[in-house]
Amino acid sequence: MAKAKGPTYVVPFRRRNEKATNYKKRLALIKSGKPRMVVRSSNKHVLVQIVEFLPKGDKVLVSVSSGKLRKFKWASRRNLPTAYLAGYYAGVLGKKAGVKEFVLDIGLVSPIVGGLPFAAQKGALDAGLKSPHGEEIVDEKRVRGEHIESLANSLSDAEYKKRFSSYIKEGFDAKKFTSLFESAKEAIGKE
Repeated sequence: MAKAKGPTYVVPFRRRNEKATNYKKRLALIKSGKPRMVVRSSNKHVLVQIVEFLPKGDKVLVSVSSGKLRKFKWASRRNLPTAYLAGYYAGVLGKKAGVKEFVLDIGLVSPIVGGLPFAAQKGALDAGLKSPHGEEIVDEKRVRGEHIESLANSLSDAEYKKRFSSYIKEGFDAKKFTSLFESAKEAIGKE
């Protein structure tokens, strides 16, 4: 243990002990010399940040929470279409900030093909940024929300109102999910 001022002790690599940071993975990402696209999700939202490493501490160049998508008439949830739009918005803002390429930082999340981090990466790629990636990182139909729209259209009115009540409260019609997705994407592109 490293000794601090006074009677308290500072534990080195506290975040490693808490299993909050994988320093080996972080060092590999930093060695690339490119900004990192950090994708994190909570129970309700997706956060996408483009972060640059500095010796004194990381500098956040762009930060987009899925809640910011409401200004584009998008009902923010923790799903693939929202992650894609948040990544797309981060990519648009990143281009304005001078970012040309990035590496994806998914943190301690297990890398599952078609997952939220990869949907956000696909959004940033479609916005014009460059990043190393595989052939197919996410299914285009799922990114557009076709699976959500087909579910909404297959339900009776009572079931629809029950299952999509939070969307209905916000005035968002899940039966028109893909068209609302396209209009939100178009509005973000004009930003």
